[in-house]
Amino acid sequence: MPHYLVTGYLPDDFDPSNVTEAMIRDMGVLNDEMEAAGARVLGLGLSPAGGAKSLRAQPGGKVLITDGPYMETKEHVGGLLVLKAANMDEAVAWARKGVFAGGAEVREILRYNE
Repeated sequence: MPHYLVTGYLPDDFDPSNVTEAMIRDMGVLNDEMEAAGARVLGLGLSPAGGAKSLRAQPGGKVLITDGPYMETKEHVGGLLVLKAANMDEAVAWARKGVFAGGAEVREILRYNE
């Protein structure tokens, strides 16, 4: 069965203190639902983007390392899921249920070793 990466995005000004008990409960219910369906392989939240290090290839085989997230946007990656799903539509349906505070991106994983 194909695997999909669901990357959750948060606005850079996201304030975790605005996460309500209802949101936490809803995330727990969704996690339970995905586990019961055999869809969730892995789910992770990430530390704030300000503590990230970004690596970019440079000419001559060098690597530039800078502070902060790689993306030059007003959003950052807040967490990720690895899902088993029959197809992209099923993976998007799961991801849609989990958009609580920002947005998400769904991409098929080309190779996954369990």
